[in-house]
Amino acid sequence: MEQHHDTYEVAICGAGPVGLALAALLARRGIEGKRIALIDARALGQSISDPRSIALAWGSRMLLEEVAAWPFPATPIHSIHVSRRGHLGRSLLDRDEQDLEALGYVTRYGEVVDALARAVDRAGVEVIRPARVASLDEGADHVAITLDDGRTLTAQVAVGAEGGVFGQQEDKAHTRDYGQSAVIARVSCSSPIPHRAFERFTDEGPLALLPQEGADGHRYALVWCVKPERASVLQAMEESRFLLELNEAFGGRLGRFTKVSPRMSYPLGLNAEAHATTRTVAIGNAAQTLHPVAGQGLNLGLRDAAVLARLLARCPGPEGIGRFLDERAQDRKLTIALTDAMARAFVGSGPLQSVLGLGLATLDAVKPARTLLAEVMMYGRRGGSSLLPHRQG
Repeated sequence: MEQHHDTYEVAICGAGPVGLALAALLARRGIEGKRIALIDARALGQSISDPRSIALAWGSRMLLEEVAAWPFPATPIHSIHVSRRGHLGRSLLDRDEQDLEALGYVTRYGEVVDALARAVDRAGVEVIRPARVASLDEGADHVAITLDDGRTLTAQVAVGAEGGVFGQQEDKAHTRDYGQSAVIARVSCSSPIPHRAFERFTDEGPLALLPQEGADGHRYALVWCVKPERASVLQAMEESRFLLELNEAFGGRLGRFTKVSPRMSYPLGLNAEAHATTRTVAIGNAAQTLHPVAGQGLNLGLRDAAVLARLLARCPGPEGIGRFLDERAQDRKLTIALTDAMARAFVGSGPLQSVLGLGLATLDAVKPARTLLAEVMMYGRRGGSSLLPHRQG
C-alpha cells in the first residue's frame, strides 16, 4: 500500500467525548485545525447513535459552552438524593444552595459526540476515520504514528484518549476489580420526582437513577451495581420480575416501577495511571477508568482535556506535558480516591453501614460540607486545574 506522510502539532488517538473536546479546545486556544489530527476507530454515525446515558456535571457544561457544543437535548438535575438502603440517614444536594440553574445534566452519549463533532468540524480539525493505531514510535523531536491502513503520521505530541471499559484494558499501575457489574437500562415509575437524581447504596453496590426524559417514554436512566452473577440473572429476568426486584432494592420514593427497557451490563473496576512519556500522554478513560458511582469518569476526563489544551497551546511538546501532569495530579487523585471509597465503603452489611448512614445525615446537616462535596462533583478539586469559578465575597 502506498505510504502517506502528514505532520501535525498534536495527534489525538480516540474520538469519544474526551478526545473530541481536546481537539475543539486546542483549536479554541489557537492551534490551527489542520495542525490537529483526530484518529477515530469508529464511523461517526456509530458513535452518534450510541444510546448510553451519561451524566454531565455543571463544570462540563461550561467547557462545552466554550467550544459552542452546547446546548443539546439533556435533562437538568436540580437535586441529588443520597441514601443507604435499610439504614437511617440521607443527604440532599440542591441547586439552590449553589445558586445554579442545575447541578448537572443527563443525556445520551451520542448527543455529546454529535455536538462536539460539529465543533471539531467547524474548527477544521483533520479527522481520520475509521482508523486504528497500529504502532507508535517516539523520537527525540516527534512521534511517528502508523495506522492500520499503512498511513504514517508524525506529531510533536500524541495523546491517548481511547478508553474502553474495565475488563477490556491492560492493567495499569493502580487497578482494582470491584467484583461488581453495572446493569443499565431505562425505567418508568408511577410517581417520578422531576429533575431529582438518586444514589442509593445497597449491600451489593450503588443503585443510581438519573432523570432523563426521552422519546421512549421512560423517565430515568438506571445504573444498578451488583455482583456479576446477579447481573446475569437480572438481565435474563422477565420484565415483571425485574421490576419487583428493582422496587425491593430502591424502595418507594418514586412509587412503583412500571416499565423497563432492554438491559445491558458491563464489569466494574478501577484502572488508573498518570501515564506519560516525553511526547505522549493519556487522558480520560485511557488514564483512569473509574467506578460509575457519583458519575465522575467522563467529567474528570473533560477536565483533563481542558487543562491539556490550555498547556499545549502555551507550551507545545514536553514542557506542556510535564506541566499537565503536575496540574492534574490533585484533582485526579481526589476523584479517584472519592469514587473508590464510595464504591467499597457502602458495600456489605453490619454496624459500619449504620455509621455510614449517620454520616449521610451529618453531611445533610452541615451546609459547608454539602457545598464542598457539590463543588468537587461539579468542578473538580479547587486550584489551578479546577473549573471552579471564583466566587465574590
